[in-house]
Amino acid sequence: MRTILAALALATALGSLHAAHAAGDAYPNKPIRVVVGFPPGAGNDILARLVGQKLSENLGQPVVIDNKPGASAIIAAGIVAHAAPDGYTLMVAPIGAITVNPVVYTKLPYAPSDFVAISMIASFPLVLVVNPATPVKSVADLVAYAKAHPAAANIGGSGVGFQLVDALFKMRTGAPIVYVRYKSSTEAVTALAGGEILMSIVDTGPVSGPLKGGQVKAIAVTSKARLPFLPDVPTMTEAGLPDVSADFWSGLFAPAGTPPDIVAKLQDETIRIVKSPDIRNRMAALQVTPEGTNSADFTRRIKQEIEQWSAVAKANNVKIEE
Repeated sequence: MRTILAALALATALGSLHAAHAAGDAYPNKPIRVVVGFPPGAGNDILARLVGQKLSENLGQPVVIDNKPGASAIIAAGIVAHAAPDGYTLMVAPIGAITVNPVVYTKLPYAPSDFVAISMIASFPLVLVVNPATPVKSVADLVAYAKAHPAAANIGGSGVGFQLVDALFKMRTGAPIVYVRYKSSTEAVTALAGGEILMSIVDTGPVSGPLKGGQVKAIAVTSKARLPFLPDVPTMTEAGLPDVSADFWSGLFAPAGTPPDIVAKLQDETIRIVKSPDIRNRMAALQVTPEGTNSADFTRRIKQEIEQWSAVAKANNVKIEE
């Protein structure tokens, strides 16, 4: 009898294992929903559609982009955090939703642990720009000018992620800058060009036109290397501020508890898509850097950034009570 029971137990275990593998092998067998916390046409939406279209082609199922804009992507993240962890509800989210919101908002409908990081899709650096009417030509000039003219030392940005980068710049330089929040990066750049603010650390998309037109002037980039489209602009490290290097990013996430084989499948497909020449070229046109990282590396980076931005937020008392 004991032998028979042991044989039945083994058969049951093998059957369950086979069923689990079969489920993973069959994935996906219905449409996949990708939630985006921004409206159509926004940067994360464009990246989600680029990757989503290729995922649909490669996996043989429709990939539907579901825009849930508002509240710094909190609405979208809350939806995905509480979705079934079956691989059919995913999220393309920026750095702010995962590593910034949790360290500044006192109340959130989710936590970073509610997600599994699948792959970083793309990263994009920030550019430190000033009004060309000022005598500022370098980071050193900017810091000296801000200290000499504290009443005019204001910095404009949009969203709490930019606010933390600005706070980091203030911490590392001692410049007496005051943060002014705008609704969008475009609005901040417009204010800078109009002389309302002294400086801004902004993403490359909204500032590329004004840079070409001479309405604003770039004096540093936050990336580790110089940018191909701004080859004469030094990095923060070259300007003497290695601790102010910062890249924003956008990545693919699933609810925590999603089966590892499904995560691995989505990871491998995303990496293959992002590494493909046509997607790389299309991302380069958007002035973003294709990434395609594996889940483990992406997870480690998120942990490090949460620690970094937690320290900056605490030191500068950046807190949102909503």
